Amino acid sequence: MMKKLISLVLAAAMTVSTCAISVFAEKPSFKVAIVQQLDHPSLDEIRTAAESKLLALADEKDAAVEVKVFNGQNDSSILNQIGAKVVSDGYDAVIPIATLAAQCMATACESTKTPVIYAAISDPAAADLTDIDYVTGTSDALNTQSIMDMIFAVQPEAKTIGLLYSNSEANSTTPIAEAKAYLDAKGIAYVEKTGNTNDEIMTAANALVGQVDAVFTPTDNVVMAAAAAVSETLTNAGIPFYTGADSFVTAGAFATCGVNYTELGTYTADMALDILETGTVPEYHVMDGGIITVNTDTAAMIGKQAEYSCFDSMGTVVEVTTTKD
Repeated sequence: MMKKLISLVLAAAMTVSTCAISVFAEKPSFKVAIVQQLDHPSLDEIRTAAESKLLALADEKDAAVEVKVFNGQNDSSILNQIGAKVVSDGYDAVIPIATLAAQCMATACESTKTPVIYAAISDPAAADLTDIDYVTGTSDALNTQSIMDMIFAVQPEAKTIGLLYSNSEANSTTPIAEAKAYLDAKGIAYVEKTGNTNDEIMTAANALVGQVDAVFTPTDNVVMAAAAAVSETLTNAGIPFYTGADSFVTAGAFATCGVNYTELGTYTADMALDILETGTVPEYHVMDGGIITVNTDTAAMIGKQAEYSCFDSMGTVVEVTTTKD
């Protein structure tokens, strides 16, 4: 009887020991949701970079990271449904890409305080995404003055500038105000045209033809959805189209000065995994810009109104051509 009791005690001890070893040897495991507001090249680039970096970091840190990608189709009701699912399914963190997605995820995660690490919010304060203890991310804040300087370096005699944007897009609020202030200070006239759908944006773009010498659009997701068609309309009219992101330029716009979206997606993923490991949510990070991207196809079509050699003294110049779908 005594031998049997000793055997049972030893077996129990071995079981406890084995359990302890398996617990401590288990890889850290995280579920991360990437919520893309809509399909367009800049956001696609960010999503691809973030997902790739998360999986690479998982291998590097010997962690198990499950990544699920959702698309909100630029619809707040769909984004709210995604937010509810992210919370109910117990995701450890969510990376929303673009402003509306970030706003919906911040609201959905309020009760659970699930970390929200947004990507590509041009103006987090204007989007009401600051001073929330579980929300942070990366900003692609635009240097509007640099783009305005580019316009007048190429076209010093320009008299009227078109401002094309969506008045429902938080990313456009600050840069449009900055552009107006810049132009007012120089005594330059401007014409504003807005829209909230592809058709409205195209109507607005067509209305600028014959009225302006150049057109500026910030990092506006609504305009980006129609970027190829807008670029074609303006280029055919000989009007340089300056924008807030390089994805506009590869779609046919003339030039931009901004951030690299692959780097932004990578940095956002780094932030997310660091938050999951440490539990500390830092302040949002503004990405470095200053990269001038020029579409050489568009420049050739426009001609002397798009002679851009002056950009060499203004920053690093990257030349691209129009990407055909």
